[in-house]
Amino acid sequence: MAQRQLQANRVAGAPASSGRQVFPRVTAPSRGALRISAVAEAERTAPTTRGSTPAVPAPTADIANKLRYLFGRNGDYTSTDAYQGTAWSVREKLIDSFNKTHEFWKKEDPKFIYYLSAEFLMGRSLTNTVFNLGLDGEYGAALTELGYRMEEVADAERDAALGNGGLGRLAACFLDSMATLDLPGWGYGIRYKYGMFKQGLKNGYQVEMPDIWLTKGNPWEVRRDDVRFEVGFGGRVERRKVNGKEVSVWSPSERVIAQAYDNPIPGFNTPTTSNLRLWDALPLSEFDLSAFNAGDYDRAMLERERAEAISAVLYPNDSTPEGKELRLKQQYFFVCASLQDVLSRFKAVHGSSWDLLPEKACFQLNDTHPTIAVAELMRLLVDVEGLDWEAAWTITTKCLNYTNHTVMPEALEKWPVKVMAKMLPRHMEIIEVINEGWTKWLSGHLKDVKGEEKAKRIAAMSIIHENPWNKEEMLVNMAYLAVVGSSAVNGVAAIHSNIVKDEILNDFYQIFPSKFQNKTNGVTPRRWLAWCNPELSALITEALGSDEWINDTEKLAGLRAFASDAAFQKRWAAVKAAKKAKLAALIKKVHGDDVNQNALFDIQIKRIHEYKRQYLNVLSIIWRYKQLKSMSPEERKKAVPRVCVIGGKAASAYDMAKRIIRLVTAVGDVINKDPETRDLLRLYFLPDYNVSLAETIIPAAELSQHISTAGTEASGTSNMKFQMNGCLIIGTWDGANIEIAEETGVDNVFVFGVRAEEINRLRKERKNFKTDPRWDELMRDIENGMFGDKDYFKPLVDSVNNMKVGNDWFLLANDFAAYLDAQEEVDRTYKDQAEWLRRSIMYTAGSGKFSSDRTIREYAEDIWHVKPCRPAA
Repeated sequence: MAQRQLQANRVAGAPASSGRQVFPRVTAPSRGALRISAVAEAERTAPTTRGSTPAVPAPTADIANKLRYLFGRNGDYTSTDAYQGTAWSVREKLIDSFNKTHEFWKKEDPKFIYYLSAEFLMGRSLTNTVFNLGLDGEYGAALTELGYRMEEVADAERDAALGNGGLGRLAACFLDSMATLDLPGWGYGIRYKYGMFKQGLKNGYQVEMPDIWLTKGNPWEVRRDDVRFEVGFGGRVERRKVNGKEVSVWSPSERVIAQAYDNPIPGFNTPTTSNLRLWDALPLSEFDLSAFNAGDYDRAMLERERAEAISAVLYPNDSTPEGKELRLKQQYFFVCASLQDVLSRFKAVHGSSWDLLPEKACFQLNDTHPTIAVAELMRLLVDVEGLDWEAAWTITTKCLNYTNHTVMPEALEKWPVKVMAKMLPRHMEIIEVINEGWTKWLSGHLKDVKGEEKAKRIAAMSIIHENPWNKEEMLVNMAYLAVVGSSAVNGVAAIHSNIVKDEILNDFYQIFPSKFQNKTNGVTPRRWLAWCNPELSALITEALGSDEWINDTEKLAGLRAFASDAAFQKRWAAVKAAKKAKLAALIKKVHGDDVNQNALFDIQIKRIHEYKRQYLNVLSIIWRYKQLKSMSPEERKKAVPRVCVIGGKAASAYDMAKRIIRLVTAVGDVINKDPETRDLLRLYFLPDYNVSLAETIIPAAELSQHISTAGTEASGTSNMKFQMNGCLIIGTWDGANIEIAEETGVDNVFVFGVRAEEINRLRKERKNFKTDPRWDELMRDIENGMFGDKDYFKPLVDSVNNMKVGNDWFLLANDFAAYLDAQEEVDRTYKDQAEWLRRSIMYTAGSGKFSSDRTIREYAEDIWHVKPCRPAA
């Protein structure tokens, strides 16, 4: 308990027993003088006795040493200097923990889980690492000596551009929880040099720029020059006889090197430090000197450029044939390298005892991006290791598991056979053999089904099938390949898993019911509450009497006893006010505007997509603006002021999403400048939404929007982050919103809209649906140029126009009136601050289920069968 209370003090920023603080404030008048004198004192007091084992330098001296010997800096440090020195100092302790953990795991030889994901949205590492390792007190004090606070030094770190949205952030949360729960496991992905893109705004339109996040190096990674694997593409496959056995030999026409970089992942309140291994693509030949000497300078660098393109950008635009090929190369590249890496380590310990592989390794395929692993593991076992097909198939299906992240069949990844055959000819052969065996087995399984019906059902479940939009093209359905080739398939929220079983993969579920599971997503309470909101964390710790809730979030339920306590509500409100002030400062920095901090802060931050319905949110804001304009001055005094914030990236090829962003900025331009209403309503688009931005926005939010069309959002995880921080939700009966409402209390959530089971019928009836007059009025306003750019916005209006059959696929018009009603309920509740604060506290109290620790325990017990393996402290 004493150790936990010390940590609670650290989280709160209160003096610990050592007298140190988490974020002590600088009170000295001269920061520069303080920096220089602090470094001089640190160097003066650091041990220098020759001939003896030197003591580990105190953090202040160690930071100064790192800056002197790594960066050539002596005093008068900038915040970026302070960050670099601190990061490289902390790194050494992180690697010590990493080495101890992996030495222990090597000795114990436990079963490992390998999490394969195309993206890991890690965010910044300094604060998370310092807190998870329990170093916050000593490094907070060291930075104070240098004239800085930990918070401002952490701001100098660039976000790791390794992901985009919820899929990547979920993967990052899972790694944090695996380490915290002492589960032997690694993540595997790509070391993107430029991320997806850095989002900017130019005249209100999205512009995409390279996210060059590695320019100043990355202290949190370790390059493993001894861990490299060759990855091939294209070429041809030949049948040869080797030792009297006919084998397939793939001769790729293009080869690259996968270079490993390790990113240690520390758990909290444990000595375990796990790993995220990322792959960088390098050429086999660095430079073609003969081509250069011949004057062909472009060809001299061509091999390098082609290799580096593979690990350059997350989700390259696939609207061109070249873009499609690059995406497939990316997916195969990291899967091939990762599987080779795991198998090489297995062989070093167990030799060719491949029947033991399922007892020592399992792979979780995070959505369809890594599902080429089914064919690749078969290739490695059959072509490289010499196993017969049946033995390799048994091992493969025992080792692989698949997580589905979409409820929309059209979003299930499918590759044209001609693309797969061109880029990965051996894998296309393997997939054909798998499909032949699968459909043959199906034919026997469906022995009671006859004739055309049997052929129809087999065709519907074939891994290789006809493109319904192009009868001349055949497709490889990667989700079907994953289902057939894995031991478990899971959805990520209760409603989503039911839709997967009942609709998307129903044919497979009917055959393999035990293979399908639900694993409701979660988020790490360390980053998303304890570390990003230390003031609220301290208040929670004080109320509950310990900080055990950080690793056991079910204890947050104890806050229910304080939900109606007026004194506690006042302190809760004070924390929220401080966080709103921080977000207000960010809005001023980005947009130059001061905002009313007493207004309701209304937030929608997520990837821009039609099904997430940022468009519906904007329409309601326009309606609110029109209502305010029609009010008398006396009536306006009774209105609830709002500051609305929207953030998120539109994929570079997603035209409609970009138009939605422009509508947000255009509406904001009108509303924010209107002298009659600007104190009552604002709308801002915050560009380049990322983890660090979320860590500022989420603690400040009072209302968050999760308004996807029912039955379209698999889960969502931002809703869980908002909930943990006491932010109320307005949302549809979709994804994890349902389970959040169950845990928080349905009456505490602003729910609206149609239900998932109604969607198909309503889509069919949409052409006969009579739209609300307010809806029609808003459509006319946009068409007539109320917000300018009327030609640019016309496709948006047309996309939900009732006059065209098949439009408004996501049923914005159907939900519009109910959404406005829910917004009015929000206003009424916000006027009763005691009730609003009671609900806010109840949200945090009900968030225990949504810790990623719970999710990972369920994966470990039900799917992976991996047990904790904790090294000695």
